[in-house]
Amino acid sequence: MTAGVREQPRGAGRPRPRPGTRLGLVGWLTGLTVLAGVGYRLWLLGHATPPTNSDEATMGLAALHIARGEDFPVWFYGQQYMGPLEAYLAAPVFALAGPSLFGLRLPTLALYALFLLLIWRLTLRLTGDRWFGLLVVALLALGADRVVKNQLIAGGGYPEMNAAGVALAVLAVDLAAGRPGWRLVRWAAWGFLAGLLLWVDPLVLPYVAATGAVLVGFRHRELRGRAGALLGAAAVLGAAPLLAHSLLTGRNPLHAVLAAGGADATASWPDRLHGGLLLGPPLGMGFCGPGSCATWQLWWAYALPVLLVVAAGTAWRTLRRPPGSSGADGSPGADGSAPRVAAAVRLALVLAAVGTLGAYTLSSSSGLTPVESSRYLSTVLISVPALLWPLWTLVRPGPGSATTPPGPGWRVARPVAFVVLAATLVTAAHATGQAARTAPATRAAEARHAELVATLRHLGVRHVRAGYWTCNRLTFASAEEVVCAVVDDTLRPGFDRYPAYRREVDRAAAPAWVAPTGSPLAARLDERLGAGPGDLGLVTVDGWRIYLPRG
Repeated sequence: MTAGVREQPRGAGRPRPRPGTRLGLVGWLTGLTVLAGVGYRLWLLGHATPPTNSDEATMGLAALHIARGEDFPVWFYGQQYMGPLEAYLAAPVFALAGPSLFGLRLPTLALYALFLLLIWRLTLRLTGDRWFGLLVVALLALGADRVVKNQLIAGGGYPEMNAAGVALAVLAVDLAAGRPGWRLVRWAAWGFLAGLLLWVDPLVLPYVAATGAVLVGFRHRELRGRAGALLGAAAVLGAAPLLAHSLLTGRNPLHAVLAAGGADATASWPDRLHGGLLLGPPLGMGFCGPGSCATWQLWWAYALPVLLVVAAGTAWRTLRRPPGSSGADGSPGADGSAPRVAAAVRLALVLAAVGTLGAYTLSSSSGLTPVESSRYLSTVLISVPALLWPLWTLVRPGPGSATTPPGPGWRVARPVAFVVLAATLVTAAHATGQAARTAPATRAAEARHAELVATLRHLGVRHVRAGYWTCNRLTFASAEEVVCAVVDDTLRPGFDRYPAYRREVDRAAAPAWVAPTGSPLAARLDERLGAGPGDLGLVTVDGWRIYLPRG
């Protein structure tokens, strides 16, 4: 060794990487889990699962009209609320590759992938624990029947709400903690997303209000200046379709939303409480099989209120601490309040979940149609990091824990927390398996529907009458080569979301009829079968009956 020169340790001359820049084992596992979640849903799409319906086909028809430049709807066809954002996202896909169910759902799959990445980022912002982030991503990578329906079916609102809601929470953490760089852009992004969600679907408003309250609480002074003006302008831009339509027509979309939520119907309070608090949470959050909940799967309904209380309590305790310690992500923020910001956002997520559950339980939908309307609880998944964090801190206590072990109660609480976390994953995985097993049957049903469309084309049928759940699905699957008008089971005109189709069918000389085999409509049409003038002839396809008028 040369005199006067000290030997340096190997690698001493190399710059050390910043904390968190190396993936490590947990990073690779998280990435693989994200790919698994997206891959599972891509496999479902390949099997035409979840099953489509006429409401989703209505969104597809709107996307087709946008792609052709024929129409640019403000609302979902046939109603005065719920902006058809999914149609605008699918229109470029249709313009490039033509209309298809797979193409309609590609944007919703992308929105799910974005949701998964954002929820991972939010979890790290709130807790700083990468292993906990892996747990959250693993849970949300699973997909029970109701969950994948909300995430993949382009029926309006649900696929985009969770991704945008998590984005609002991430932006709220960064802005409230004083994270430097691109602050005006972040303020504008938060405002635009908030306004956009107001147009798309108001179900996510509890999360807009809760994260907005965090911003007001921590950054009210900044909001008095350019940041507040920019946020307001961006919010107006995001909600521009809603605001413009309301000003031009004088209609209040809130009235339509309340009517859709069951405000014009009545349900008993026992039915509402059963649907809203017992059946709704396990169904809506992915712990039940397709269309039903086994008794043992209802355990989540009893665990959820406890988790909400504990999560709110631990967040409130942290929030009351004086500022000054470093943040969960290692950056103290401009005023050293990052831990309090993280606690405030966790509390906001808990309160938003409570507000969502409360609004759903108060609505008549929870009592009248609890299985189908449990989709209204889809946004509660945004709160998963806040709900499970106290459990995780008991199972794997560390410097950032929300609770401080050990203690006499901790020896009991720790195994209980472990059991609840394990049961959460196992129950969600079991429900995911139940959903996956329906894929072959759904694919076969879609093949039978494709055969129906092909048969109508072969017969030269251009105009038909059918039930609501047949009509727009048939029109979309044929790319409007077959146009359908809705009838009810008594053959009277039904609800046409796109009235132009009815006008076209009414002008046709001899429209055909289509009905599912064994349906009340098919039984009514069977009465008109015969060989005489005015009678109907019959062509059968597996699962379907086509009634052709005789000359």
